[in-house]
Amino acid sequence: MGDRGGVYAGRVVELGFWEWEVCVPADEYLFIHIFFVGYRISSNVDVALLWRNPDGDDDQLIQITMKDVNVENVNQQRGEKSIFKGKSPPKIMGKENLEALQRPMLLHLIHGKVKEFYSYQNEPVAIENIKRGLASLFQTQLSSGTTNEVDISGNCKVTYQAHQGKVIKIKALDSCKIARSGFTTPNQVLGVSSKATSVTTYKIEDSFVIAVLAEETHAFGLNFLQTITGKIVSKQKLELKTTEAGPRLMSGKQAATVIKAVDSKYTAIPIVGQVFQSQCKGCPSILEHWQSIRKYLQPDSLSKAEAVRSFLAFVQHLRNAKKEEILQILKMEIPQPLCGLVDAVTSAQTSDSLEAILDFLDFKSDSSIILQERFLYACGFASHPDEELLRALISKFKGSIGSSDIRETVMIIIGTLVRKLCQNEGCKLKAVVEAKKLILGGLEKAEKKEDTRMYLLALKNALLPEGIPSLLKYAEAGEGPISHLATTTLQRYDLPFITDEVKKTLNRIYHQNRKVHEKTVRTTAAAIILNNNPSYMEVKNILLSIGELPQEMNKYMLAIVQDILHFEMPASKIVRRVLKEMVAHNYDRFSRSGSSSAYTGYIERSPHSASTYSLDILYSGSGILRRSNLNVFQYIGKAGLHGSQVVIEAQGLEALIAATPDEGEENLDSYAGMSAILFDVQLRPVTFFNGYSDLMSKMLSASGDPISVVKGLILLIDHSQELQLQSGLKANIEVQGGLAIDISGAMEFSLWYRESKTRVKNRVTVVITTDITVDSSFVKAGLETSTETEGGLEFISTVQFSQYPFLVCMQMDKDEAPFRQFEKKYERLSTGRGYVSQKRKESVLAGCEFPLHQENSEMCKVVFAPQPDSTSSGWF
Repeated sequence: MGDRGGVYAGRVVELGFWEWEVCVPADEYLFIHIFFVGYRISSNVDVALLWRNPDGDDDQLIQITMKDVNVENVNQQRGEKSIFKGKSPPKIMGKENLEALQRPMLLHLIHGKVKEFYSYQNEPVAIENIKRGLASLFQTQLSSGTTNEVDISGNCKVTYQAHQGKVIKIKALDSCKIARSGFTTPNQVLGVSSKATSVTTYKIEDSFVIAVLAEETHAFGLNFLQTITGKIVSKQKLELKTTEAGPRLMSGKQAATVIKAVDSKYTAIPIVGQVFQSQCKGCPSILEHWQSIRKYLQPDSLSKAEAVRSFLAFVQHLRNAKKEEILQILKMEIPQPLCGLVDAVTSAQTSDSLEAILDFLDFKSDSSIILQERFLYACGFASHPDEELLRALISKFKGSIGSSDIRETVMIIIGTLVRKLCQNEGCKLKAVVEAKKLILGGLEKAEKKEDTRMYLLALKNALLPEGIPSLLKYAEAGEGPISHLATTTLQRYDLPFITDEVKKTLNRIYHQNRKVHEKTVRTTAAAIILNNNPSYMEVKNILLSIGELPQEMNKYMLAIVQDILHFEMPASKIVRRVLKEMVAHNYDRFSRSGSSSAYTGYIERSPHSASTYSLDILYSGSGILRRSNLNVFQYIGKAGLHGSQVVIEAQGLEALIAATPDEGEENLDSYAGMSAILFDVQLRPVTFFNGYSDLMSKMLSASGDPISVVKGLILLIDHSQELQLQSGLKANIEVQGGLAIDISGAMEFSLWYRESKTRVKNRVTVVITTDITVDSSFVKAGLETSTETEGGLEFISTVQFSQYPFLVCMQMDKDEAPFRQFEKKYERLSTGRGYVSQKRKESVLAGCEFPLHQENSEMCKVVFAPQPDSTSSGWF
């Protein structure tokens, strides 16, 4: 290359090598240390100037030919284990590939920029990409500036920095426009962060380029677990070896005429890298794969890590399967193991998998409710849902559905998909607009309580700003359960949507300015106010109300205020300001007794992330549980994820112990149930009992078994990225995280022992896999890692009302959890020969009991006081 981006006229240049490598850096938490896996392609390169435009204008045609191609390991210490040992390039690459790679290519350059790239038709795409990668190095300029260039990476923004003796080209890889498949989880907490750099240095002597060094790096990391990282490095190097007289320049005014004279078989093809798919030799069919893993997806095996690993691998296989293949597997299975299969098919999120599962499930029948519900929840947890899925659920909702519970779940999941599509800039899609009208219109016209609840639950997932006026109406004017659902829906909206107008309504609800409300509604209204930038007077009025409230509500509101202060929540500063006033902060107000409580603490905390738990319990004046609320949140920076919420509610049970109901709750029916939010998705609530007769029958026939809220396999982390490396090779980054989850709850009530007990159990098995590959069609190499753990979290609330004041003990326990890590690195020729290295490490994460407030600890010592041993040997 000469002045202004010219070339070595009639000279020979040798290409030093390309190389790429995959590495995971050493980390105090990982057992994996730095290693390299990959290969190097090297050759001599002839570069000859064939034609120069007689009119000048720096318009020229060069011919580039690769010779003496060689392939070897990047890791020179591999020795006898090298997959290239004793193999010649034709054996490694294949004779046809090698011949294609060594055929000359033509490059038409104007002012140092690629005008056209010429090669032969029907050459393997992977080989053409390698040639494109070499040709792209010849595109440069010797002056500083920023411009757009089209090369193998696509149409990219590049910046040139001219220095004495060198020019540095920095390519902004995130700006490159190139068609490549891929997707990621929109939620930042569950997402993958990546960073890519590309720097090419041209060394210059006497305005003559003597060497080119290019390095491209792609690094990624899982946001919430920073020990899971990966890196791809691709390098290219050109060095001037010799120069000699070249062929005589061809005459002609047009480059196209000259190209025909050189060889009429040359064809202009895009210099942008093209997609190719390597054929998998000896890979099992989708049916064979299912038959090999179906035993792990049996209901009794779903809590094991092997089930989640099998689930993730099968989802990947399903993404390449046709509808007919998937439908064949669904139809041949007996009902029992189908639940795990339905989870996997739905999580694949392809058009073929969706069509297959919709053909298989009959929503008009109520005979397969469990499978229908598993399908719907898998849709709700979809990592990258599309308009096609939302349109399908809208169609099902408008059609005939055999089960009212399934109809309600369909609408709830429609709300979830609306929010996810809007988060991904899809709010104006036709299906999304239709779904919004369906939710808001249905809520406006609903006549039955069941329909009102259904649309409110859908809005609780969709979080439409347009729905706030309806929520305020139902919150303030609705009946108890509907009013409570409307306020808890408002509680999920972000700060910008809780305007002064919204807070006026919430203040009226809390202070009961227009009508009497249940204390569950009032306390939720107060929590929203306190968590959304409350004013001085709002905080003062809430504090002044304490002392005038029913006893347990007094205690609950005190606990909320104290929790805000001890956990340093955003409202803590304004609360401290108000507490400086004696009228708000005095012994009479802050010495209220009761059993209700609220507490927030950390599960884990680090400089970049935090995991918190909060537990608040509200009792009725008679000492019976009114509401328990257990939340787990995960934060990465300012981004948050509502990992789980389990709410157990009970009402109208005072008649069982001849107690007086609290104000506003005199006419409530006997009821107990559970509601859950899982990974930001509100699930359909479940009922323990509804009505006095239902309560008595279930008390008499109670088995003590918990009721399952949700159980299944979830694809939680889903990141797929296909990269076109500048060297011409193709790279893929796949990160998947799956979990088997089982959330269940139970409420026990004993009149004989005058004791009630609620249990919420959350069993989770998590597996996170990464797969980094670089593929040239004839050699494939990469790294696979897997991280897995099995754990459980249990919350138990025990109330003894045989005496007054009641004894209340809350326990929150985390089980001991095994922690396992696996690593496999490999290199494999298309002929089948390969190198594999595997490692594993196991440890145990200790269990613990999470601390709550000191008052609870003292109470638990009384509730579970050791019974004295009897020393009497007589009858009495």
